[in-house]
Amino acid sequence: MRLHIADHPLITHKLTVLRDKRTPSPVFRQLTEELVTLLAYEATRSVRVEPIEIETPVVKTTGVALSTPRPLVVPILRAGLGMLEGMVKLVPTAEVGFLGMVRDEETFEPTTYAERLPDDLSDRQCFVLDPMLATGGSLGAAIEFLFKRGAQEVTAICLLGAPEGVAAIEKQVAGRDVTLVLGSLDERLNEKGYIVPGLGDAGDRLYGTV
Repeated sequence: MRLHIADHPLITHKLTVLRDKRTPSPVFRQLTEELVTLLAYEATRSVRVEPIEIETPVVKTTGVALSTPRPLVVPILRAGLGMLEGMVKLVPTAEVGFLGMVRDEETFEPTTYAERLPDDLSDRQCFVLDPMLATGGSLGAAIEFLFKRGAQEVTAICLLGAPEGVAAIEKQVAGRDVTLVLGSLDERLNEKGYIVPGLGDAGDRLYGTV
């Protein structure tokens, strides 16, 4: 597994505002979108392209276009939805699938309750969106789901991660082509499985507690 932790003052600044408990939901959503676009820039460095010939106003030249099949972006519901717009702004031709997962607050184990994905992901580059990598349960289950569908390469983008979650993902995906891109690697998990210092429950802060 490849781990990339973003090191940019704009990302750190935006994360600081996200962490502040006084930041209202509209601002939180806007900053999340901006952060994901910045993280997606790093996450898509190895996106597959193929050469194409074009004609500029001056001369013919060769450029590149995204290869087919197109990349697949998979937000984990519900909090991952808040990251989707920032990702598709950078890769507007990507296809979008969905995975609904919920974590048991006592056992921390994830359960898949909904999915909307192609039946065959052979030769697809998949990008999973999940704001928080805490225990690694939900993200690990999502990655495993994609590989079982035939995915060859998975990149996960998270705003924050805990060392425990990173270790869990690394152990689970051993031998597979997985890249993990984080906005920040935080200190630890607390006894409730929340990231410290973290930013609280990303879904609640994006959309409220309903």
